[in-house]
Amino acid sequence: MAATQVVAGTAGRRVSRRNLVNRAAMAAMAACVVLALVPLAALLLYVLRKGLGSISWTALTSVPKPTSEGGGGFLNAEVGTLILLVIASLLGITWGILTGIYLSEYARGRLGRSVRFFSDVLTGVPTIVTGLFVYGLLVIGLGSFSALAGGVALGLIMLPIVTRATEEMLNLVPDSLREAGLALGMHKRKVITRIVLPTAAKGIVTGSLLAVARASGETAPLLITVLGSNFLVTRLTGSPIAAMPLYIFQNATTPDPVKINLAWAATLVLISFILLLNLAARLIGRGSEVE
Repeated sequence: MAATQVVAGTAGRRVSRRNLVNRAAMAAMAACVVLALVPLAALLLYVLRKGLGSISWTALTSVPKPTSEGGGGFLNAEVGTLILLVIASLLGITWGILTGIYLSEYARGRLGRSVRFFSDVLTGVPTIVTGLFVYGLLVIGLGSFSALAGGVALGLIMLPIVTRATEEMLNLVPDSLREAGLALGMHKRKVITRIVLPTAAKGIVTGSLLAVARASGETAPLLITVLGSNFLVTRLTGSPIAAMPLYIFQNATTPDPVKINLAWAATLVLISFILLLNLAARLIGRGSEVE
């Protein structure tokens, strides 16, 4: 009886110690979450405070003007960013999905490992290096800064993100689905396009939206590929073009308070766009788990 009580007391002390350690670990994790959220919340509140006071319908719908005329707005940067993201999406998403399909469904041996390795390396390459590569390839080759060069640079930034997301989502598709399609006499290409891709579609869309959100805020590669412009330009080649990150950078580095206020308004618009893309990705990603 005494031995049983001793064992029970020892077990009780162990449970109490485990509960204490668990509560301490939970408190530490909660503190880390607060430490991470406080700077983010402070940044967002600061941008809101600065941006809401400067944003207006004129800023959203007019091109830049001299300070004596009110400074105008950043419609040219909005249109330029849209053009750049369309080009980047056509390149980065299309190429990334095809690469992800190859790595998941076909890559075997040394070639597959090499493609996966260089895709991972591309993820860590500084974006300014990507911009320099496109500068030498397209800007010098075509003889001018252009939307095409900027779109290709952003597309290369998006490429490894979409590739990794596509590969991971396709790997989550059960092999039994592939085997069922092959057992019915379907060609492997049809199994991929009609069974595997639709099953993983939500996850692929989520990864693509996150890649677009990442590319939309890049500034360094655009400095040496599109240069920027104060005019509303829609041509793909032959002329520099405006972009929201460039507009913010250029206005924020001037001593003109009107331009600085417009930079804060553009920052609010850009952050709102990125937040909407991330929110859409999260909402779509809720049902992306493959059963």
